[in-house]
Amino acid sequence: MDFDQTQPLKLEPEAVRFHGKGSEYFQIWIVNLLLTILTLGIYSAWAKVRRLQYFYRNTELAGSTFEYHGKPLTILKGRIVGLMLLLVYRFGFQVSFIVGVLSLLLLAALLPILLRNSLRFRLYNSSYRGLRFHFSGGVASAYGVFLGGFFGSLFSLYLLAPLFHRRLKAYQHGNSWYGRTRFSFHATTSQFYGIYGRGLLMLLGLGFGLGLLSSFLFHGHAPHIVAGTKPDPREMMRFILPIMLVVYLPTVLFLAAYFGARLQSLIWTNTRLGEHRFDYRLSARRLLWIYFSNSLAVILTLGFYSPWAAVRLARYHAEHMTLLPAGSLETFIDDQSQDIGAIGEEAASVFDIDISF
Repeated sequence: MDFDQTQPLKLEPEAVRFHGKGSEYFQIWIVNLLLTILTLGIYSAWAKVRRLQYFYRNTELAGSTFEYHGKPLTILKGRIVGLMLLLVYRFGFQVSFIVGVLSLLLLAALLPILLRNSLRFRLYNSSYRGLRFHFSGGVASAYGVFLGGFFGSLFSLYLLAPLFHRRLKAYQHGNSWYGRTRFSFHATTSQFYGIYGRGLLMLLGLGFGLGLLSSFLFHGHAPHIVAGTKPDPREMMRFILPIMLVVYLPTVLFLAAYFGARLQSLIWTNTRLGEHRFDYRLSARRLLWIYFSNSLAVILTLGFYSPWAAVRLARYHAEHMTLLPAGSLETFIDDQSQDIGAIGEEAASVFDIDISF
């Protein structure tokens, strides 16, 4: 039988799979926790490497897994620098107003560089099939993205937040490489505004409903406050706990699930690696259920369910990510990148700045 050799090879989508198990990760997690406590936090750098190595090597794409190469000592040095910057920020104004202002200016000058370096460090220490990822975003662009985005959103009362969020992801994804193949980002500003706008409308509706419920709880469980008398601490606790459970927690979980699902889907379905595309579609309802049930299980088990919760969430994200190849995955060419320190990433971690969203 003769075959038409001119017909293009049909490439099947390559699904991402996660093979981790809660019982396996629990052994790593509990050792990390105990050693971090016993060493007063010093072991946390080693704990981070062990955690990332476990999740990387259990994430599979096209028959191969990812690898993490970060060095604990390098990460620890970065955390020390980050802690020093945090102390300068926290206690600057306690010394004097001038010292406080100077500390803020120092942070404003350093944070864009640190955040840019955090992207470089994480990508450089990630590999797939022996090839490293790397990041080529410039320092000048980092100032425009991070400082410009922060002050632009703040002074516009966050009306420009979707615009700057789109610029952030374009900077992050558009300057990432796998070997010598570059990623690109194609989502539009209007798509970001659409998600933010719908989220705001749903949040207003949720806030109105929960506001009525909290008002009912207030009048039903805080009679001393309503009467204007001195509140009883026990009455206050009976009032505050229901409010936290039925108002604050649902609102936080709703926001995390909605924006997590919609924005991640938008970002990755509009990201390409060369000509290869991604399909990544999360359900906000499903993600909300996972967040809620995980949170409840962690609370009821005093935190010991955390490893199972982390594995469950990682598996859900992985099973909804698909690579749509435009050609063979064997054609990538390695690009040797320079060694990059961990100071940027760890300083970002100390300041609770998460740029993975």
